[in-house]
Amino acid sequence: MTATVPREYVHRVSVAEVFLTGWEADGEDSFVVRAQWPRSHALFTPVGGHQDPLLLAESIRQIGSLLAHAEYGVPFGHQFLMWDMSFTATAAAFEADLAPTDIELHTRCHDIVRRGGTIAGMRYEVSVRRAGLTVATGGASFSCTSPAAHRRLRGGRPTTTGRALPAPVDPAEVGHTSPEHVVLAAAAVPGEARWELRVDTGHAVYFDHPVDHVPGMVLIEAARQAARAATGRPRALLLGLDAEFTRYAELDAPCWIEADVADTGAAGERRVRVSGVQRGERVFGAELLSVPGPAV
Repeated sequence: MTATVPREYVHRVSVAEVFLTGWEADGEDSFVVRAQWPRSHALFTPVGGHQDPLLLAESIRQIGSLLAHAEYGVPFGHQFLMWDMSFTATAAAFEADLAPTDIELHTRCHDIVRRGGTIAGMRYEVSVRRAGLTVATGGASFSCTSPAAHRRLRGGRPTTTGRALPAPVDPAEVGHTSPEHVVLAAAAVPGEARWELRVDTGHAVYFDHPVDHVPGMVLIEAARQAARAATGRPRALLLGLDAEFTRYAELDAPCWIEADVADTGAAGERRVRVSGVQRGERVFGAELLSVPGPAV
């Protein structure tokens, strides 16, 4: 049986949400991180013979906190803020087998901001190998602050929305079978590519533990659902993501998700730009590249 890394290293309460299984140094500021994607998962479900690409996004996210704590001395309890995340993958990266998917994420850390015996942030690039072949690349950056600094910045912010959950769009429009996984509210104007972000702080995966803002992974899922709805392709396979997070997405104010289908490329590729706007300010943006999924 493959064990996971300690869950506190990747900021997860549930062991089922830990995808990293180990790591080792591979030179100065370079590491080989191992991950395993499950055959079945409550949220990240295989579709049409492919694993959910957000397993890769979440694995990339987990690398940052793992290495920060385990290799760079960031104490537990520090707060992390993700600034951007990206990946480019081949469809082969996500082909589902009869066994869980084992991958290696060869990671190089740079632009490290050091503070005493620890760090205040860094950027890292990832090369994803499966069965010895490079099937994807990606990266992310983050900053981290002490509990005291976080309290000064964010003290008193709510950890719930304080209002009823709005009705979701039809799950079938965004590639889900259950409304509980839908993060877009039904559009106020039918046919308009603009939705209110549907924030369920009781969701066991999106909100694995209480936080005072909308997590970046929830915004990424919102961007994917918006891209699927805007293109009318609910089973599209996500092969490219370039996301940036410019402000905290607060829990106590509506956040609006807007999608623009940019262009259509070869082999049915679609590129969609998605923005999140709250109180008139842009809180995140993402560009997504997808290819047609299975017809049935």
